[in-house]
Amino acid sequence: MRVAVRQDDIARRARWVGTVLVLALLGGCSANWGWYVVDPTKASGQTNLLFLIGGLKYTILLSVVSILISVLIGLLIALAGLSANRFLRGVNRVYVEFVRAIPLLVLILWVYYGLPELVGLNLGVFWAGVIALAVGDSAFQAEIFRAGIQSVGRGQLEAARSISLSYWDTMRYIVLPQAIRRILPALGNQFVYVLKMSSLVSVIGMQELTRRANELVVTEYRALEIYSVLVLEYLVLILIVSAGVRRLERRMRADERE
Repeated sequence: MRVAVRQDDIARRARWVGTVLVLALLGGCSANWGWYVVDPTKASGQTNLLFLIGGLKYTILLSVVSILISVLIGLLIALAGLSANRFLRGVNRVYVEFVRAIPLLVLILWVYYGLPELVGLNLGVFWAGVIALAVGDSAFQAEIFRAGIQSVGRGQLEAARSISLSYWDTMRYIVLPQAIRRILPALGNQFVYVLKMSSLVSVIGMQELTRRANELVVTEYRALEIYSVLVLEYLVLILIVSAGVRRLERRMRADERE
């Protein structure tokens, strides 16, 4: 069964790649399209491609730092929501509902333009983007962690209490390892989400992939060709992240069987 599913998956990918290649060839033959602006065999095309790819490091750095902070905030908010303290549960509810209600683009603009006036500190485009992405994603992370923690059976918590484990030791050694295994696909999806949403940081001048594509379109006047390369850049990034998450899932399942 696994072999059949894998062969079907390979066949679908092959058809998809074939379709893309055919479209690219047809586009290259069209007199109205100008693929020369991203043609790696031409000096100008090489320059443009290097300029586009140069934004890759900023996109990756922005996404990784944001997701790490987001996971930490989300875990803390989730633990507050599972607390016996009514005030902490209220903090969880207000935070999650408030943050989820704000469009991410609006949050980015508010953090970049509004927060410096509020706190009197110039954040810069990178940290403004990190804060906005991390806060915007942390509400979703909190709900994911809450669901994962609640999925661990009460019997294990009672067993931990019976051997006098503290609350934090119970979370560290018993609850969180099991919860993370169960929510790993959802965490992977959120990383993909943050990776894609990092493109919105281009509106405040962050020199990531989308911003560089926009700047190149203004100088070359070839939106279709340049944005097609941008699509491929994000596609490759997300396929790599998805493959990494699936590999990690397989390793964790193998560890459980052992």
